[in-house]
Amino acid sequence: MLSALARPASAALRRSFSTSAQNNAKVAVLGASGGIGQPLSLLLKNSPLVSRLTLYDIAHTPGVAADLSHIETRATVKGYLGPEQLPDCLKGCDVVVIPAGVPRKPGMTRDDLFNTNATIVATLTAACAQHCPEAMICIISNPVNSTIPITAEVFKKHGVYNPNKIFGVTTLDIVRANTFVAELKGLDPARVNVPVIGGHAGKTIIPLISQGFPLRGCGAAGGVRGWARKCGQKAFTAASSCTVKTSGGDTAALLIRSEQAELLCFRMRRDKCTPRVDLPQDQLATLIGRIQEAGTEVVKAKAGAGSATLSMAYAGARFVFSLVDAMNGKEGVVECSFIKSQETDCPYFSTPLLLGKKGIEKNLGIGKISPFEEKMIAEAIPELKASIKKGEEFVKNMK
Repeated sequence: MLSALARPASAALRRSFSTSAQNNAKVAVLGASGGIGQPLSLLLKNSPLVSRLTLYDIAHTPGVAADLSHIETRATVKGYLGPEQLPDCLKGCDVVVIPAGVPRKPGMTRDDLFNTNATIVATLTAACAQHCPEAMICIISNPVNSTIPITAEVFKKHGVYNPNKIFGVTTLDIVRANTFVAELKGLDPARVNVPVIGGHAGKTIIPLISQGFPLRGCGAAGGVRGWARKCGQKAFTAASSCTVKTSGGDTAALLIRSEQAELLCFRMRRDKCTPRVDLPQDQLATLIGRIQEAGTEVVKAKAGAGSATLSMAYAGARFVFSLVDAMNGKEGVVECSFIKSQETDCPYFSTPLLLGKKGIEKNLGIGKISPFEEKMIAEAIPELKASIKKGEEFVKNMK
């Protein structure tokens, strides 16, 4: 999952397949027949967190829905085809995921997709604003640095804008960072968590390697005690009624809820403890470059046959499962996402978020970072601002 940073990356996906998970989320996938939409819909259909799955696209959705409907899981599946059926697809939805749009081809940047995908996202989000204004909106369609501002402006035009419910899904950047760090350090990637902040294109993707940690039982009180000993801090408060007290490395107080322990552990590791991922500068620069250009790596490898679809479907499902967990009352769920933000002078910025029943419960901010990471943020801001403005101007100029 992207939940990140507070627990093992695959926990949300594992839990979503557990027969003990209970929820009745109604989820729509817009662009369900595409390279991301089909595997994403398969993962969502497999989850007992989802009770109703509605699939929309301009072609092939009846067949995709029929295929998925034969899978022996609880979610009902129905396909909707064309603009006239879109309202029915959206009615009553709790979560809408939008991977619709054209994929990148060799030589294209995410920004090259703007003209086509901006129109698609504006049209689909306008329908969401009209037919499921209270739903959580998860945008996968690139360029996310522009499509999230587009979504926000569309919802404003319809008078139903809620910044706590609109998410740019940047989860694939975290998934890649975890994987690549694990490869370098010989770790299990499921036990690595590297926050990735900023945006979702090129140098706006900012992996905070200095905050990356291999997890060792952080979801349990014992794990928290271990981190408290290593930090040697005198007091640390994670949430109301949740305090760990240590004195020169004494044992931490037991926490009542493991979810609160997870959030505490995340904050302790991020802001107080010595980083566990330590790389020489040349290796660090190579790693960050690979994370930032990982999408291009896949586009080139597929040689014109598409972009990152399977890994994006995994990352999108991970984000949705974390979000549904939080909507269902689970505490301590943390994910990075590109959202409306006041953490920098950029109006939109991705940071770790504490998710809750109504969407974003708290922006956890950037935290303590290295001078090198500070420089990356400064260099990313102008490009981010330009992409954001481009999205906002697109909606203002729509007829």
